[in-house]
Amino acid sequence: MVEQRLDATFHALADPTRRGMLATLALGEKSIGELAEPFAMSFAGASKHVKVLEGAGLIARRKVGRTQLCTLQAGPLAEADKWLKQWEQFWNVRLDRLEQLIAADAKEKRQ
Repeated sequence: MVEQRLDATFHALADPTRRGMLATLALGEKSIGELAEPFAMSFAGASKHVKVLEGAGLIARRKVGRTQLCTLQAGPLAEADKWLKQWEQFWNVRLDRLEQLIAADAKEKRQ
């Protein structure tokens, strides 16, 4: 289940337009039309991106009259961050070891 949510999150984040929409939503609730404006795209095009973001759980959508308002839902981003942090630790250990080997090699060459 967590893997499916991560897949959906990373799929949604793979598109620069959707990342831009999330950045806009970090500033507050916006309509789909407002999300479309910076990208000079149609309402229909923006709506497709919103659907992907909503499917990944990254946004919530509600209707006020004829307007659909979107709100950022950061939970899936926290899950993705947690998953990425495990790899950060992995690479930090490897790079620290590489640094030690390079330092030992340099010291050996000076002697």
